[in-house]
Amino acid sequence: MGTQNTSVRPHAQSRNDGKNHSSRSTRRRYGGVVHDNARHTTRFTVVGNHLAQHEDLSLVAIGLAVHIQSLPTGAQVDIDTLADRFPEGRTRIANALRELEAHGYLRRTRVRTDGGRMVTRTVSCNHPGRTAGEDEPSPPQPRRAPDKPPRRRALPAVPQPVYPAPDLLQTALGVLSGLRREDARLLISATDAEHLVPGVAAWLERDLTPEAVHRALTTNLPQDPLHRPAALLAHRLTAQLPPLPPFHRAARHPLQNCDTCDRAYRAPEPGSCRDCAAG
Repeated sequence: MGTQNTSVRPHAQSRNDGKNHSSRSTRRRYGGVVHDNARHTTRFTVVGNHLAQHEDLSLVAIGLAVHIQSLPTGAQVDIDTLADRFPEGRTRIANALRELEAHGYLRRTRVRTDGGRMVTRTVSCNHPGRTAGEDEPSPPQPRRAPDKPPRRRALPAVPQPVYPAPDLLQTALGVLSGLRREDARLLISATDAEHLVPGVAAWLERDLTPEAVHRALTTNLPQDPLHRPAALLAHRLTAQLPPLPPFHRAARHPLQNCDTCDRAYRAPEPGSCRDCAAG
């Protein structure tokens, strides 16, 4: 008969008598993602973790950036095309595009074509701050991480015109460009102006003159410094949007440029105005 070793401490009795594992152990063993990866050889897109795991972008913006990066050059990525492709709707897609623009994953500029029309040129950047052909930078030396720059808040949504004709948008841009002559605090960037142009165009569609829209945006401004003038303008464009006139028709044709005299007129398709067609 063996003797008991009194120098060994007896094992503590488990609270659950060893019948059940703790929830933490269960989560460690079974929880969390497990990757089942197959190697892609065709039809794939390389996406950086700086985008896929971005701390400030919304999930809609990250998914939209991945979709845009997977498209071939020349594919349409305007709000209407994306809204037809995805169920999120125009407002969420427009907000996601502005997020990507604010963080450098998109660059959108208005350019005039050879035919005189204004179009939006979109450039997708898969690595903001880098250009094609740059070598991968060497790992930085250990040092104190710089302070995180403040996050750029997205501007409030603005009304959208029924027919965003090029001439209408150009007039709206002229209204915004002239605000700083009334009050220097209303100087805004080109990116902010591009966001606000549809809102001004929606006012002009309601038969307001550019001068009337100018007065509405510059009257009774606060005396305090304007830290975000574009946000103030976006709020006014939405909160003070006038109603449609009684005679406004939903089927109102968009503005076109006459192919002969270059004057603006309303018609369903491009061509010549009534005077030039009659002459």
